[in-house]
Amino acid sequence: MKISTQLGYSGGFHETVREVQELERAGLDLVWVAEAYGFDAPSLMGYLAAKTETVRIASGILPIFTRTPTLLAMTAAGVDALSNGRAVLGLGASGPQVIEGFHGIPYDAPVTRTREIIQICRKVWKKERLEFEGRKYKMPLGPDEGLGLGKALKMITHPVRDEVPIAVASLGTKSVEMTAELADGWLPVFWHPEKAPERWGPALEAGRKKRDPGRAPLEVFAGSAVGIGEGLERMRDFGRPMAALYIGGMGARGKNFYNDVFASYGYEEEAKKIQDLYLSGQKQAAADAIPDSFINATTLIGPEGFVKDRLVALRESGVSTLNVALTGNELSDRVETLDKLRNLVEQIG
Repeated sequence: MKISTQLGYSGGFHETVREVQELERAGLDLVWVAEAYGFDAPSLMGYLAAKTETVRIASGILPIFTRTPTLLAMTAAGVDALSNGRAVLGLGASGPQVIEGFHGIPYDAPVTRTREIIQICRKVWKKERLEFEGRKYKMPLGPDEGLGLGKALKMITHPVRDEVPIAVASLGTKSVEMTAELADGWLPVFWHPEKAPERWGPALEAGRKKRDPGRAPLEVFAGSAVGIGEGLERMRDFGRPMAALYIGGMGARGKNFYNDVFASYGYEEEAKKIQDLYLSGQKQAAADAIPDSFINATTLIGPEGFVKDRLVALRESGVSTLNVALTGNELSDRVETLDKLRNLVEQIG
């Protein structure tokens, strides 16, 4: 298994770049650059491209509604050129509260849009003259649309690669099926090694049956916070507030996709309770309500033997690249955590 990590939203770019450089030297394979409703991801991705040498640089994720398909293709090609072929285009639908609230765009047909965006991006990167007739996107517009002056164009610059890998953050059955059919990578959430295969297995299998046999196997990115050593079990609780945010507060009632995933693992009552608590302002109580069984099954924090067993479970459940948060107050501590994790990954083969 390879190892990736997620950068936060808050900025501090110079410190962030220094950390990525140190982690790169320690063997980090990929870094995800987040984008929510703060700074954009491509700016930092371009900066990282200039300051690193080997680590893959992925958007984690660019919301599909916020850019045209061709701009997504152009942005990915630009970062890929700056990094000499190290970019990954991470896409996701985000949610209606962000898309309709912050961007003022209707949240509709995310699966269809993602499918068409992937198809359009691949035509652009291959420098094909762009003619596309989809349910949501049409290039060029017809003579009776707009000014009627649109013409089929092709990219005027030369991409480093004729394909930039595309990873999709998807959760619903149809979306996961589409991801397994078309994408190069998949970013699930709350991956539970013992329950995730049952939760998503049928959708993945349905998508793989339609997958181009010439395309490489789907890369699955999943994991959790990592802390390796004796007496670290208390650190497992550090992830509770973030889990409570997603399960309880990331979306409205009936439109929280993360809550749905958590409930599907057999935690229906707990999912409702966490959401009720969080939306009523009781955030700490919501975090405390997350079952220990879930925390313990989805963590990589504990003695070496425990973490090793969890890594084996992740691998056997279909994870090909770990997506982890490295614990440690200082950068040197996080680099040491990465070293320990790489050693365990090498041991399990």
